[in-house]
Amino acid sequence: QVQLVESGGGLVQAGGSLRLSCAASEGTFTRYAMGWLRQAPGKEREVVAAITWSGGITYYVDSVKGRFTISRDNAKNMVYLQMNSLKPEDTAIYYCAADRLPLRRTIATLTRWDFGSWGQGTQVIVSS
Repeated sequence: QVQLVESGGGLVQAGGSLRLSCAASEGTFTRYAMGWLRQAPGKEREVVAAITWSGGITYYVDSVKGRFTISRDNAKNMVYLQMNSLKPEDTAIYYCAADRLPLRRTIATLTRWDFGSWGQGTQVIVSS
């Protein structure tokens, strides 16, 4: 399994920005689609954004479209989530995760159960 470590969470005021980073432990990471998921208290873990192994296709849940951007740098084994115009409802623990299957091209239907490697999570709190 790929080892993943997130960083970049914190406390921010509504309307502010944060950039989450996810470092992968090995080069095989480049064969896998990656996702950012979040879980708020009392809610199910949801896929916020995903990106194919090549970076050519991205997916966003409707609630973050136009505000969040997922990207990856395969040369550095890194995945990023740029979060702008943050809202209090974005408050959650954010997880970086790697797809169970290599070289997947269809990512719009990914659920939490499709991810096989997870980071420890990073807390994002957006104050109103």
